[in-house]
Amino acid sequence: MKPVIQQSAFEQLVLLRTKRVSPPELADEYIRQIERLNPVLNALVDFNAERVREQAREIAHSNARGALAGLPVTVKASISVAGLRCEIGSRLNRGNIPTQDAVVVSRLKAAGANILGTTNTPELLMAYVTENDLHGRTNNPWDVERTPGGSSGGESAAIAAGMSAGGLGSDSGGSVRVPAHFTGICSLKPTPGRIPVEGHLPGCVGPFTTLGAIGPMARAMGDIEMFFNVLSGQDAHDYFSPPLPLRRYSEDELKRIPIGYFEDDGLAPITSETRRALQDAAESLRKQGFNVRPFRPKALEQARKLWWTFFVQCGAMFDEPLVRGSEDQLSPVFREFMGIAKSDAPLTAEQLLMAWAEADVIRRKLLQQMQQYPVLLCPVCSIPAFKHGERSWTIEGEQVAYLDAMRYTQWFNLLGAPAAVVPVGKSPEGLPIGVQVAGRPWEDEIVIAIASAVDCEFGYTPPPLICKPEGRSS
Repeated sequence: MKPVIQQSAFEQLVLLRTKRVSPPELADEYIRQIERLNPVLNALVDFNAERVREQAREIAHSNARGALAGLPVTVKASISVAGLRCEIGSRLNRGNIPTQDAVVVSRLKAAGANILGTTNTPELLMAYVTENDLHGRTNNPWDVERTPGGSSGGESAAIAAGMSAGGLGSDSGGSVRVPAHFTGICSLKPTPGRIPVEGHLPGCVGPFTTLGAIGPMARAMGDIEMFFNVLSGQDAHDYFSPPLPLRRYSEDELKRIPIGYFEDDGLAPITSETRRALQDAAESLRKQGFNVRPFRPKALEQARKLWWTFFVQCGAMFDEPLVRGSEDQLSPVFREFMGIAKSDAPLTAEQLLMAWAEADVIRRKLLQQMQQYPVLLCPVCSIPAFKHGERSWTIEGEQVAYLDAMRYTQWFNLLGAPAAVVPVGKSPEGLPIGVQVAGRPWEDEIVIAIASAVDCEFGYTPPPLICKPEGRSS
């Protein structure tokens, strides 16, 4: 049988509810794994074993009945957890410890979850790798010479390595999806507003109201659904958070929804193994009775360019005042981001206004096309996890640059659409390859259900690094 730390969160909750394992015993399993692997992976940046044990004892003594009672989870160090570091990977935020939980963390705790600690990020979250000068570099559990992605790379590495049953990341351009793809786990970028973002640093304001979202990450899509059910719901203080109830769809309803499938966007090539993973996922859905047909939306490149305007250029405009006068304290990865942003001419007020208006036009155009295909199956990224320091790759004879390889997630941030990632294939080096299932805004439950159908056919496999003979099995 699988060691308990390799099981899904749902399976672990069954063990807890049937008293085959107690909250303190399960916490100890994760503490041992963290103490064994965190020195190698550097995924958690705030972890205290005695604090975790005390929380587990309190959960056990209170006989908590919440949906996540006793489940050990982690939280990205950009989401406020009272009493834990939330430094967003920056020396400029060294020692920042919130006194109040983010709304989503309050909901985790109310459901009985045991917060193991907070996880590493790139500085100010502006990278698809996870390294900074405050806490160092996070390594991928599939190959420590490679990145786990970013900006939720500490979270994905912890979950993939069995150091957490699941947790919270955030995503403004692929930051829960690329790390899930790189480390072989599942994730969801929800529709902005479905899961409250109050308490996230930096705040999801301005263009990031649409681009940004807090999303669950876990080893199985069933766990993603469970976390979504616990975390979603209106935040009455956020005008962007609607009073939208959870919805359920029958299998017959789901199988009547046309799924548009495309292997690339015609501009950035993907590896042959990524193509094979997409073909395998599409064929699996067809065999299960889903309606999968070739379809690639138009206006994807226009959406990507607008994402670039808002994330890269406006993001740099937000960050500039925060770092001014402290440039000598910035990490190389963040300086790299600022260099990319400054390679474009500064935005004028007129350009920003026109981009804002154009975004509404492009969103309408994409949604009109998605009326025919409400769900899309496509790549997460051109490549699997890359080696630390790499910034370009040759694919099918073409040179593909760092940010171009990541374009496949960026469209759905501009659209404000839900998108999930599921592990499906492997590269020649044995690295995981995920596929992306995206839908229309507010139809998160459809995306989760169809991604779950893919996950049932493929699913999580543990990285070789975490396999060892000792540890509780069940």
